[in-house]
Formats: sequence, structure tokens, C-alpha cells
Amino acid sequence: MAIRHPALQHPVTDRDGVLQFASIGGLDLETGGYLPDVVLGYETWGRLDADAGNAVFIAHALTGSTHVARGDTDEPGWWDDLVGPGKTVDTNRFYVVAANMLGGCYGSTGPSSPDPQGLPWGSRFPFVTVRDSVRAEARLADLLGIRAWHTVLGGSLGGARALEWAVTEPGRVKRCAVIAATAASTAEQIAFAQAQLAAIRLDPAFNGGDYYNGAPPLAGLGLARRIAHITYRSEPELEYRFGRSPQGTEDPFGAAFPAQRGRYAVESYLDHQAEKLVDRFDANTYLVLTEALAGHDVARGRGSLREALRGTGAEFFIAAVESDRLYFPQQSADLAAALPRGTSVHLIRAPIGHDGFLTNAQEIAGPLRAAFFA
Repeated sequence: MAIRHPALQHPVTDRDGVLQFASIGGLDLETGGYLPDVVLGYETWGRLDADAGNAVFIAHALTGSTHVARGDTDEPGWWDDLVGPGKTVDTNRFYVVAANMLGGCYGSTGPSSPDPQGLPWGSRFPFVTVRDSVRAEARLADLLGIRAWHTVLGGSLGGARALEWAVTEPGRVKRCAVIAATAASTAEQIAFAQAQLAAIRLDPAFNGGDYYNGAPPLAGLGLARRIAHITYRSEPELEYRFGRSPQGTEDPFGAAFPAQRGRYAVESYLDHQAEKLVDRFDANTYLVLTEALAGHDVARGRGSLREALRGTGAEFFIAAVESDRLYFPQQSADLAAALPRGTSVHLIRAPIGHDGFLTNAQEIAGPLRAAFFA
């Protein structure tokens, strides 16, 4: 699950899409916590120009990693449709950086990382906000010699990070793409998050977050993933793909007791999504990043949304998935309307719901290229 940090690597490798590590020092956090000797895991693609004017930052979603594009590896990237040689974000022209969010388990300091005494942080890992992550990423940019980003972009939690970048560091973001994300988490989005958090914390193996010397809370993490994945997909897609069909030869009416009955196909699908995640992700990181996303509000402490956005000089690209039932397109329209310059919303025409920003990324490839990468 969590990646342990080897000896820190610097300067950057010449290989694209290979995980690297950078030490950014101690970090005071927004809610009063402190982390010493913070490490960020990151990957790069392409080469930085002499004037460092071609740098692009891509932020991952909640359970995403730094591996945006295949690069010089055999592992497919989660946004291969958009990033790579000749793609919308052309790595022959642009220097792309993707960092694991602070609190993550793909190379950055998080709950599974060792504290100064060499023990996992576990329950002692402090509350991290999206703004904290941006401040950490700004230090990484400093180490890489990047004074300002040509573009910052991301989807879902990554879109929240991109928007926070444009407002927290307005002089360092020239263009900002906010995809399938909103200006602030709504009550319903927080409610879905709370159910996922409870699923993990109520797992008997959770042990208050200090489970690294024993069995991890896989049942709770799997249940959290099931809840989340329902919000990532649309009802019509689930009905079209699964309906009331049984899973293979299993019979939902084939036993006298509920625990012994067969599964519907949609139940098997959710089980599969849960199994995939628990094999690669840390439960405490899921909590940390979910709490950060629930707390996302770019206007917090900055007045109204219009007032918060007034200070950014970035050009914006806003996109929404038309069938998204987690982040409604209207919320993207509200964000666009609050920007200081007229900005339209590009619709990703995908029937599957929120995950369309990943599965149907080609829907925005052309408009994003025309807007930012021509």
C-alpha cells in the first residue's frame, strides 16, 4: 500500500514517469499541526525550458497517484488520453509535474510514513487541508526552479487543488483548469464523505488509526470505496450495465438466509472495486484526503466567492461531466460565473457520471488544447 521513502533523489531523473522524492523541510499546517522533514513524492515528464516557462502541474484525484502518464515505464497512466508526446499536454513541449498530495501514500509524507522516531504517524498524523498541500507543492516548485506554472490542472480533488493553487499563489499560476470540481464541498458531498469515514473508523481493525503493526482495516476501507463508487457512477449507467441481473450463476434467491444468498451483478461490481482499492491504498490516507476534500472551500476566510477569486490573474478552463451526481454541472457553472473574467463551462458528454473526467477525457482534449496548449 504505502510507499516507503528511499534515499532522497535530486536532481530529477531523465526518465519520464518515474517516482522521485523531494524533501521540503518542516511545515506548519493551517489548523495548528506541524510536520517535520516533509517529503513529497512526484513524477515528471518532458524537459524544463531555460526560462522555466513550460511547466505544467497536474493534481490527482482522491485515490489517484502521481502516475499521470506512462512515460518511460510499462505502467499505463490515469490520464494517458491527455498527457504524453503529441497529446493535449504535449510532453515534447511541456514539462509536466505531478505530486502526491500531502498526507498521501504514494511517496509523500502521510500517516503511514515514519515520524522522527521511526514509527508510523498513524493516529498522530495532523489534519491537512487543500491549502496545506498547495503550500507544500509550492516548495517543490521552488526546488525544481519553477517560478510560475504555465498551467495547473486537475479533476475532482485535483480540481480543488488546482483552484486553490490559483487563489493561494496567484502570481504563480498563469492558467488553471478545474475539471469535475467545485468551489466548495456541499452539505451532501460532506455527508457522503462522513459515511465513508465512519465505515473505516468503525472497522474493529482500525484501532484508532494505529494498525500498522497488525491487520489493516480492509473491510472498512472496502466499504468506504463502495459508498464512494456509487457516487462516481450514474444511476442510468448502473441500470444499463447491471439492472437486476444475478452475478454469473449466483442466485440472489437461492438460500433461506440473507448471508448465504447469491449476489446481484451490481453487488459483485462494487465488491470488485473495493478489492482493487484495498490492495493499493492506505486507510488512514483515505481519511486524511477525504477530510481535506470535505473541508474544501476556496472562499473560506476570504469573503464571498467573487471576492476570493478577484485576486487571481489566471485564465480559467472549467469543465463538468454532464451526468455527474456528485459534483453537479450547475456547481461548475456557479464557479465560472464568479470568476472575474467571463468563462464558459465545457461539458464532458459521458453517461457514466463523475468518473467521466477520467474515462472520457477526450471530450475536453480539443477545447483544452485550444484554450491553453495551442
